[in-house]
Amino acid sequence: MAASKKQRWSWLGGTVVLVVLGVVIGLVLQNVWLGLLLAAIVSLVWLFAVESRKGDNAGVNDESNGIEL
Repeated sequence: MAASKKQRWSWLGGTVVLVVLGVVIGLVLQNVWLGLLLAAIVSLVWLFAVESRKGDNAGVNDESNGIEL
């Protein structure tokens, strides 16, 4: 139970950091919505990678099941 709480806080902290970075990048580009969109895309890719690594499915080439993402 403690590990899942730690993972939840880690994911939440990472999401907050990505959103803040998205706002900063958006301010630099003078378009906050574009920064938030980029942050959302990066956050989803990061979430997929973390969940894939947690489920021992990291990597693309799995010879028993073919090519997977």
